[in-house]
Amino acid sequence: MTEETNKAGSSDAEKNKAMGIVGYIIPILFFIPLVTDAKNSPFAKFHANQQLMLLIAAVVVNVVGGIIPIIGWFIILPLGSIFLIVVAIMGIINAAKGEMKELPLIGGFKLIS
Repeated sequence: MTEETNKAGSSDAEKNKAMGIVGYIIPILFFIPLVTDAKNSPFAKFHANQQLMLLIAAVVVNVVGGIIPIIGWFIILPLGSIFLIVVAIMGIINAAKGEMKELPLIGGFKLIS
């Protein structure tokens, strides 16, 4: 997995920073940039993809952590939740800076093109 660090076009990034940030705060809102006028923005699409991967990772952590007794409840859920919060903060920072930087572990997958 390569770490992609691109600066989006300054006008594109400035215009769509809010769209890049919204889904990191509430991951279920990853689709907002895709249904607004930001749908043609490479910056907004990149961050929508990262937000979708964050949402999928959150679902996996919660399902696996909830199903596996003891280890899941006391190790997977707490550590997974901390990891997801840290990654979401990293995503917010990257979007606020106007950077298109992949999230660690989960950012290398591309579902939205």
